[in-house]
Amino acid sequence: MALTEGAGLGAWGAQGAAPGRAPRRWALALLGLTAALSWPRASGGLSRRHWPVPYKRFSFRPEPDPYCQAKYTFCPAGSPIPVMKSEDVIEVFRLQAPVWEFKYGDLLGHLKIMHDAIGFKSTLTGKNYTMEWYELFQLGNCTFPHLRPEMNAPFWCNQGAACFFEGIDDVHWKENGTLVLVATISGSTFNKMAKWVKQDNETGIYYETWTVQASPIKGAETWFESYDCSKFVLRTYEKLAEFGAEFKKIETNYTRIFLYSGEPTYLGNETSIFGPIGNKTLASAIKKFYYPFKPHLSSKEFLLSLLQIFDSVIMHRCFYLFYNFEYWFLPMKFPFIKITYEEIPLPNRQKTFTSL
Repeated sequence: MALTEGAGLGAWGAQGAAPGRAPRRWALALLGLTAALSWPRASGGLSRRHWPVPYKRFSFRPEPDPYCQAKYTFCPAGSPIPVMKSEDVIEVFRLQAPVWEFKYGDLLGHLKIMHDAIGFKSTLTGKNYTMEWYELFQLGNCTFPHLRPEMNAPFWCNQGAACFFEGIDDVHWKENGTLVLVATISGSTFNKMAKWVKQDNETGIYYETWTVQASPIKGAETWFESYDCSKFVLRTYEKLAEFGAEFKKIETNYTRIFLYSGEPTYLGNETSIFGPIGNKTLASAIKKFYYPFKPHLSSKEFLLSLLQIFDSVIMHRCFYLFYNFEYWFLPMKFPFIKITYEEIPLPNRQKTFTSL
């Protein structure tokens, strides 16, 4: 099960692109994309001073639009999260493997582009489980929109969700990645976590690829935070620590994709930009920006698109970011884009436990 009680998780890159729509080859684009694109700012655009911009949560998860289809089915083996006996002892495992390992083997692992998940094992039953969070329609659809001729505004197929299923594929996680015990919890703590996962999954509905910062320097201003598989794992670890879990002292690293820019400018939402009385110049600029990222490209078109991206992003130093269903202008700065694999420590057990 994926979007019901036992909802799952997402990984930014565990899958591919939408069926009937060729993969966006996002990995190649990211590696070739050393910069950001440039078009005019919205006149009179307001700049928000609260950084990073809080990720917007929702009261319920909407039904996906039928137009949005996945080449690889989301959470095909999903099942409800079981209720554990209070006296059970549950082992918690850190799981990490190269993105798209099923297709490219350990290739992206050499670049430290990794997918994260969590494993559990019940000592009472001997059963083990995997929990992860990833995109419903693959990474390309979450990062870039479709430009549909019948629609004036870019169309986004962007949802991410949790996936829970029985079993841990030891070979998958161990061969080119990580499968290591990080904590031991009680059955009652596991049940509290399961309740929180359901709530988190219902309110955090969309995927965000980019972390946007002022520079690579430590302590630099963060404008926007990503919301991906690793962030789900980190949130889950923090919640387990709140419930009293004690984590081992081991190094844990995560992949992050950064964009670097000056202070962003708020541009507006779909209605204010693309609506009947919207900003036609800005609307045209945003669609022009996203055009090179479209799917179904021939080799020649793909190379031409990379040149257009390079020109827009690096030469003109501009990027249009879609975040919280709103558009922002990013005045890009060197080094423009960077993929890092950095340590984020496991949380410390909290003395005062919080409620759900």
